[in-house]
Amino acid sequence: MMTTAVVSVCPSMPVPDVAAMLYTAAVRAVPVLDAGARLLGVISEADLLAVVAAIEPETHRWWRPRHIHEGVPAARPWARTAGELMSAALVTVGPDATAAAAARLMREQGVSWLPVVGEGRLVGVLGRSDLLAVFFRPDAVIRAEVVEGVLAGKMMIEPSLVAVEVVDGVVTLTGAVETHIDAEVTVEMTRRIEGVVDVVDRLTWQVPDRPETIPVPRLY
Repeated sequence: MMTTAVVSVCPSMPVPDVAAMLYTAAVRAVPVLDAGARLLGVISEADLLAVVAAIEPETHRWWRPRHIHEGVPAARPWARTAGELMSAALVTVGPDATAAAAARLMREQGVSWLPVVGEGRLVGVLGRSDLLAVFFRPDAVIRAEVVEGVLAGKMMIEPSLVAVEVVDGVVTLTGAVETHIDAEVTVEMTRRIEGVVDVVDRLTWQVPDRPETIPVPRLY
């Protein structure tokens, strides 16, 4: 789902070179990485505009970086290097984030893309176009992945025991599995399939495997 061929810069790169890289690569922002590929910050077009228009009063500026939280200063007109210009208060996601969770975070934070960070290192970036592409998957393809990849494959559940219906990316699972844990894991794995918008859980189970579901014998 994410883009792994990421254009990045080092902290010592001069600001004019950063601007040239954004223009040449036709991207709206670049991550700033150290020698170990650890994410230090992000530089956006808005950060660069603040340098270009340094003489304009801050109260007249209409832009601000879209990848940081509200309240974080946007203008750093004195910056000369990427490390000085970057915004370090980042909104990121992990490699296992679902499309729905990433889309929700983008909407809540007002950002157009998210760095994907695993174990402190940048592994990719996730943009709006990446998320939109996910939802272009046909329902039949999603259903096949649920049946073959999740039920028969990873969960080793007989597919005939669970009815799988997919309509506009919403997956409905109906049937009986062996344990409550099997039901929970099946739903979670289905939710993580690309193109799945939501999962309607109508699964039941035959063997109670949670302490709260095991009846306690009465003592006389």
